[in-house]
Amino acid sequence: MLITCDLHIHSALSPCALNDMTPNNIVNMALLEELTAIAVTDHNSCENAEAAMKVALGTGLVVIPGMEVQTREDVHVVTLFPGIEEARAMQQAVYDTLPPIKAPKKQMEKQLILDDDDEITGYCDKLLNMSCSLTVEEVCEKALALGGVAIPAHIDRKSYSLLSSLGFVPKNLPVKTLEVSMFSDKEPYEKQYPQYRIITDSDAHELGHIAMVRNTLDVETVSAHGIIKVLNTQYA
Repeated sequence: MLITCDLHIHSALSPCALNDMTPNNIVNMALLEELTAIAVTDHNSCENAEAAMKVALGTGLVVIPGMEVQTREDVHVVTLFPGIEEARAMQQAVYDTLPPIKAPKKQMEKQLILDDDDEITGYCDKLLNMSCSLTVEEVCEKALALGGVAIPAHIDRKSYSLLSSLGFVPKNLPVKTLEVSMFSDKEPYEKQYPQYRIITDSDAHELGHIAMVRNTLDVETVSAHGIIKVLNTQYA
């Protein structure tokens, strides 16, 4: 079954996202854009993923819990999980390896934790815009061990990407999918890396960016499990 999805969206928990990136606004924008699935992937945290999942119940929209992890090498890796418990396990692994310093008040007040009514229930006091001490390989292996998938993010960018930090895609990296940003032409990357599935996500930090680009995937089941299975499959 062919579906359309945007698998890299930030909520108001990410310090660089706008405050109107609330669970209800994200879900409703995805529905307006007629997406089948989205992923909530905040920086180094999944605190708002469950609220978005609750909002989407009964709408037909699949919301995948995830995180955009910033590794030791300053590489961003999108991680997606079949359920919220697996995402929380990844979050704990990242929290345990972030700098043991609380975020300054101005940053913390931008890291909103919201419920499914878009009410503020707290603020994340972690330094979510910092690198954890896990390596790229460790992040990818941890995501797989939890039944998820790891996708090196926006590899076309000149910062916080696999190619900008390492200069190449390690052959032993357990990934089958790479992401390019919505402002990039993915065709050159498809030619350069034919063994990988190349996807384009919005990396939305504001509502208007959701579904500006979208992926078409052929899945067996319209679910987080079905989408993760495709993204973990060798691309032919």
